[in-house]
Amino acid sequence: MAPTLRLPGAAWGLAAGVWTARRLVDEWQGSGPYRWTVGAPRVEGLGVQPRDLRPADPEAGRRILAGAFVLAGSTLAVGPRGDPWDRPSPDRRFATALHRFGWMRDLLAAGGEGVTEGLRLTLDWLRVFGAWNSFAWSPEVLERRVFNLACAARTICAGASDAETGRIAASLARQVRTLLDQGGGPARAAERACAAAVGAAALSGKAAERLLARALAALDRALDDTLAPEGGHASRSPQAALELLFDLATLDEALTQMGRPAPEAVSRGIDRLAVAVRFFTLADGRLAAFQGGEALPPGYVAAARAQDVLADRPVPPACNGYQRLEGQALQLLADAAPPAQGAWSAAACGQPLALEALAGGKRLIVGSGWSPEGSGHGALRTVDAASTASLGDQACGAPLQGFPAAVLGPRLADGCGATVVERREAPGAVWLEMAHDGWARRFGLRHERRLYLDVTGDEVRGEDRFTALNAAKGSDRRFIPFTVRFHLHPDVSALIARDRKSVLLKPEGDDAGWWLRNDALDVSLEPSVYCQDGEARRSQQIVLRGQARADSGARVRWKLSTAAAPVDPPKQQA
Repeated sequence: MAPTLRLPGAAWGLAAGVWTARRLVDEWQGSGPYRWTVGAPRVEGLGVQPRDLRPADPEAGRRILAGAFVLAGSTLAVGPRGDPWDRPSPDRRFATALHRFGWMRDLLAAGGEGVTEGLRLTLDWLRVFGAWNSFAWSPEVLERRVFNLACAARTICAGASDAETGRIAASLARQVRTLLDQGGGPARAAERACAAAVGAAALSGKAAERLLARALAALDRALDDTLAPEGGHASRSPQAALELLFDLATLDEALTQMGRPAPEAVSRGIDRLAVAVRFFTLADGRLAAFQGGEALPPGYVAAARAQDVLADRPVPPACNGYQRLEGQALQLLADAAPPAQGAWSAAACGQPLALEALAGGKRLIVGSGWSPEGSGHGALRTVDAASTASLGDQACGAPLQGFPAAVLGPRLADGCGATVVERREAPGAVWLEMAHDGWARRFGLRHERRLYLDVTGDEVRGEDRFTALNAAKGSDRRFIPFTVRFHLHPDVSALIARDRKSVLLKPEGDDAGWWLRNDALDVSLEPSVYCQDGEARRSQQIVLRGQARADSGARVRWKLSTAAAPVDPPKQQA
């Protein structure tokens, strides 16, 4: 978190200031004079048709035609040709998804009937919410609706009257102007500016050209703050990098339709994000699930990677603060940098040095299963929800709560600071040393995680060490409990062997398994949860426990290696 929010009451003070400013903006944007200013000058009509490169789901579109909106884990049944705008939504997350118009892509994929329904639902929305509404026109909702409506406008207006087309074009122009006027901080500035540019490209006339120029200028500034030089998103979320890549690719294609070259910042952004998505795509075709991002379906990830003209280039060993280790059958990704701070941390996780492991192209150990669009539980953003170590059963960063969270969003507070990373490679081996001081203030201990990958032997040797800092050596003999967790994918079964030092892991469909051996004082299997494809699934976690002395520390060693031949499950009860 930003250092100022470590001070008592700092989050409340910042939230109060932001709340006051936001109320003033809401009152101004809801006023008649403002609505008049954003309505002029009028655009001439629709322009090019931006193409959203995200894959559509025709089956979801047919469900909407049947009268069922299934969004954000909830369902609203309105019946065929029903009106979802004149009744309460199941919850806020559903309402957000509904007003963002993300379902429009699926509806249009259902064919001609879906196109007709898309036009009807858009005109009904304009009737109820087209003037202004504090929720429907809020930044979190408006950004995605501008993008989605811009990509659908020409299609749904193919069978519309001139008056209906004019209403939709005029509304889209108003929404683009409002989006550009709203501000909203740096965290989604690039996404907002890109959506505004896509919206302006979908319009025609001199007014639309001025809107496009304004949006592209804002995007140029925002991309410098949003993109890491080596690739990746400032939030450090792999999913955020992929989603922004989709948006920029849509804008690039729309500009090509207009006969205009993409600005250098856009082309450079696409290249950097493509590198990151290539890095984060693991052997199962899904993304690494870290820092609030989901793994996402392989087809969805592949649609983004299809735009990567340099896809055949080698994957870098490190990107955006993550380290990647590759064996013959084993693949590991480690989060080796602090979480994002400030406004960028709304989906960040306080889970330093978490790792994810695949075996034979299947998820074995998962890094973190929380997703802002999935489970939504802040508890799954803390250290015990990740495959890493913790001290004293305490968090190493947690989301804001109460009034500050309501205003600032669920930003991460008190996350770990600097990390140290050293990587060495030799023929057939990779050695990675990582450390962080997230526990130093409370316990005077540094967490060090060491990984050694035998590339040809497909074996990982790990060590989690708690090292006493100079101030604590020889002066503090407290015993502090520590825990090392390995969260397992739901498709992996686990059984503890008779020696209580080995756990057999078997991915679904595999005859042979993998042994996780360790020298911990206590080993147990406990329930866990993993979010995949928008669904929270039950799973298990391996939990290693021990005691660290404040003046001398402690360590636990573990090894992940293949079971050379099919084995019978151990008889020991977990």
